[in-house]
Amino acid sequence: MKQLWVRLVAALFLFLSCLSNGNAKMTSTFVRSEWPSTDIPLDNQAFAVPKGRNAPQQVHITQGDYEGKAVIISWVTPDEPGSLKVQYGKSEKKYDLTADGTVSNYSFYKYKSGYIHECLLDGLEYATKYYYKIGDGESSREFWFQTPPKIHPDAPYKFGIIGDLGQTYNSLSTLQHYMESGADAVLFVGDLSYADRYQYNDVGIRWDTWARFVEQSTAYQPWMWSAGNHEIEFMPYMDEVVPFKNFLHRYPTPYLASKSTSPLWYAVKRASAHIIVLSSYSPFVKYTPQWTWLKEELKNVNREKTPWLIVLMHAPIYNSNDAHYMEGESMRAAFEKWFVRYRVDIIFAGHVHAYERSYRISNIQYNVTSGARYPIPDKSAPVYITVGDGGNQEGLAGSRFLEPQPDYSAFREASYGHSTLEIMNRTHALYHWNRNDDGKKVPTDAFVLLNQYWGGNLRRRKLNKHHLRSIIQPVTTKFLLHSE
Repeated sequence: MKQLWVRLVAALFLFLSCLSNGNAKMTSTFVRSEWPSTDIPLDNQAFAVPKGRNAPQQVHITQGDYEGKAVIISWVTPDEPGSLKVQYGKSEKKYDLTADGTVSNYSFYKYKSGYIHECLLDGLEYATKYYYKIGDGESSREFWFQTPPKIHPDAPYKFGIIGDLGQTYNSLSTLQHYMESGADAVLFVGDLSYADRYQYNDVGIRWDTWARFVEQSTAYQPWMWSAGNHEIEFMPYMDEVVPFKNFLHRYPTPYLASKSTSPLWYAVKRASAHIIVLSSYSPFVKYTPQWTWLKEELKNVNREKTPWLIVLMHAPIYNSNDAHYMEGESMRAAFEKWFVRYRVDIIFAGHVHAYERSYRISNIQYNVTSGARYPIPDKSAPVYITVGDGGNQEGLAGSRFLEPQPDYSAFREASYGHSTLEIMNRTHALYHWNRNDDGKKVPTDAFVLLNQYWGGNLRRRKLNKHHLRSIIQPVTTKFLLHSE
């Protein structure tokens, strides 16, 4: 037993060393066999309409407040508004609480949406399973969700991270693999339905099919939404020139709770994490509403209570793929110095249809007249991860990685997949990326993420046996292929 303990301690200090100094960059040699990237046919069971007249469909929930004690439940009825109420309670089929919602609809070209319902359930208890019922009579439907633990620096929580999903068979594989992960909520980094690849009435129809497609997950756990370029849908040839029209009608966010002026950028606290969602396709230069809001929101982050600071955006700041290369540069110039100053732990992006993970690096020293020309190692900087690999019909950015691989790039692979971030305590989280290999889930990249606020003290102080065990035991029950 003593010998095992010595090996575990040695292993811990090995990857603590890697956390500080790792530079073993890698481009995966895996070549994915091509599945069709065409959308699933409309008559497929994945898009099945629920039985019953005017039955609720396209059910999804998201966090409804700043601190995780509320949810927004959304659903669509196709024929008429029906009931606006949500019945809910802590026991299955025993609904002793009700909440009243609102209903709206809209047009996109000549497409008429169904009746879109939104209902806020607030004042919920932490760490509690709630059952809820929507709809009328025999056409009503029942679901459940779990609230997060009370905000606490050591509250464990597991997030899934998905981006650029679409509605192909590859998308279905990603969704099913994610649902097997045991994660509690999804951080979605933009590009939902890819309905904008259609025209006229088919645009709205493909928003409907996508919402039915993901309902198997979105009705049971919150997905925190961010918008991508495929949500803009600027289509003058159809007289549709209001950006994000479909997305904003269908996918509410709790933006007012964080004093944002737009649903496209906002923040929530959940368990031990403070999550900031940014909009890559809204103005963000100095003095714009998004810039002003982010400046204030970063001041509100309390790392004593929510030590994990996570940022979501769509266009990656660091990307070594020819696809969308440097498209995140303007946001990097605007915000990177803040990300370093406030020691953001990790930034997730999508957009590039491949997977890539960076080391902790920054380029804040650069300016047009002097300073470092290239990104350099920076222990105060975030890890940047691109997960634009959900499975949409545009396919993979397969053979487009730039060579040689930049020093800031730790691991990259052109495959479909999803990620999970499992927060263990205030100092450590476990990150995994899982490849979809022709329908099989294959764990491919993983590392231990050391918290920027609390974890830095671990490097500087002597660890006692109890704390070492609390770090090592969860890690040794899982695989660790790569370190940060």
